[in-house]
Amino acid sequence: MTYKIKLDIFEGPLDLLLYLVKKDHLNIYDIPISLITDQYMGYIELMKMLDLNIAGEFLVMAATLMQIKSKMLLPAETEEPDQAQEDPRAELVKRLLEYEKFKEIAEELRQRESGQKEVFKRPKTVDKKEIRADDEVYFEASIFDLISAFSKALEEVPREVFYEVFKDEFTIEEKVHSVLHLLLERKRIGISELFSQAKNKLEIIVTFLAILELIRMKEIVAVQKDLFQEIEITRNINNIIPYERPDQTQTN
Repeated sequence: MTYKIKLDIFEGPLDLLLYLVKKDHLNIYDIPISLITDQYMGYIELMKMLDLNIAGEFLVMAATLMQIKSKMLLPAETEEPDQAQEDPRAELVKRLLEYEKFKEIAEELRQRESGQKEVFKRPKTVDKKEIRADDEVYFEASIFDLISAFSKALEEVPREVFYEVFKDEFTIEEKVHSVLHLLLERKRIGISELFSQAKNKLEIIVTFLAILELIRMKEIVAVQKDLFQEIEITRNINNIIPYERPDQTQTN
């Protein structure tokens, strides 16, 4: 696949780590580093497979996690039993807690800035932007929510399908137009529904890249009713130009 998307919707590696901690309801003070490292590397591999533009800081964090994992596997030194051993995860936990606090403050400032508008107070565990649609509150899905849904869709493809050769070819441009056409007929579409309609692994990948491209173009937004729930896509109302009827009183 030669189509490369450079996204400005990517969050940083600390965002990904916080996402993984909250997704599995892990204790941030006692992170199972082996599990988190494996999950983190899985997301990195998915990004590489999709030929996404991965910032170098993601790879630096991957190296940091591998180093911590290696230290955790080493036997504890017993020469000085009275001396407490420093937890290799301590610095990472400190960075995560500081970053989480920073995000909470940034979100609070954003809500104050939007105080003149009708803004609903979100649960403290959800650090997502709220979107109002049809008198309901939705939360904007992150890039990691999207990748998680994409990964699940790939896992549900029968293993034998991976090795079949298909004559059908799908392009991102065609999928972009297809998704926009569907959103003319329906206000919201679940991305799991879009993936389930795909004929094979290639079409799932192209569909996912088309969704990312539409988000980058600000044509659509990906939303959730609650944290880690089904992701739906809808048109970005801020990017829809209203139709203006010609002035009927104008004479020829």
